[in-house]
Parts: sequence; structure tokens; C-alpha cells
Amino acid sequence: MSTPETLRGAALLCLDMQPVFLRAVAGGAGVLRRCQFAVAAARLLGIPVAFTEQVPGKLGGTDPSLLALVEAPRVYAKDAFSALAAGSPVPDPLGPGGGAEHLLLCGVETPICVYQTAVDALQRGLAATILADCVGARREADARLCLDALARAGAHILPAETVFYSILGGAGHPLFRPYTELVKNHA
Repeated sequence: MSTPETLRGAALLCLDMQPVFLRAVAGGAGVLRRCQFAVAAARLLGIPVAFTEQVPGKLGGTDPSLLALVEAPRVYAKDAFSALAAGSPVPDPLGPGGGAEHLLLCGVETPICVYQTAVDALQRGLAATILADCVGARREADARLCLDALARAGAHILPAETVFYSILGGAGHPLFRPYTELVKNHA
């Protein structure tokens, strides 16, 4: 995970960042802020971003502040907990055009949709990185157990800044300064 080459074909999947869930998770406002950072960083670095919504007809849509960060956001309604479950409307692997080999995951809820999506990604042979500061749960202890299990299964569990600085590789990258400004603005 230490070189930009390891994130070739990366895509950010922002899971179920619906206000109804954000009100239920511990520190929901903080999770939203960190997901805003992750989406903005992905866009700056040219990483495709997609969103899922769990049964939006009943539970509402993605927080508008997240969607506003992406021109023509790709949003997929789902009723399975995993965004990659059989029959899921999320294209495989996150089309159009596909090509994602490494999923960066953020959103809620860690022990349910984040966990099941990461497991399915790993089972499909995709690399999976959970942006540890960009996920949330109703019960922190449950989230920690699930993140530990995902790490044992081969997922990377890292803070968003670590992941995006790894993509940059060094201060000589042409996007280093704008990214550093983004970090400062989302501190």
C-alpha cells in the first residue's frame, strides 16, 4: 500500500451516507465531514467516485453535501447490505467502463454494509481499503471487531490521508499543493 502503483484502478465507493443513518451512528457529523474529505480528495486525484443508498424510497437519499462534490454523481439504490451482492445494481466492477481493481470504501454502517461490501470485494479478487476515519457505526465495539476481521481477511484499514498521500508518493507530485490545501481545509 506504500506506492501509487498499488492503487492503479482505484475507485471510491461511498456507502449509504443517508441522513437517517448519519443521525443513528456515533459521531455521524464527523463521519460526514471525513467522507466529504475523501470524496473531494478522490475527485482531485482523478479517482472515480460512486455512491450507494440503502432503500432510498423509504430511507431517503445521500446527504446532498456529498453529492455536490461530484459532477454528475453516480448513485445506486440497493436493498442488499453489500453493494456487490449478487443482483446488485452497482456495476461490476463499478462501471461505466469498469476497470476498478482496488475499492476504497467509506460510509456507514461499518458492521453491516461496509463489512459485507469489503468481504464481497475480496472474494471477487479486488483489493479493498477501508478508510478508517471515514466509516461509522452505532456501536464502536462492533465496528472495531469488524475492521479487525477485515484486516485479517486481507483488507487494508487506513486513514484517508494516509491512502491519498500514498497515491501522491511525494511532495514533487503536481497535485501535492492542492491536496495539502484540501487536508488543511478538512482538518
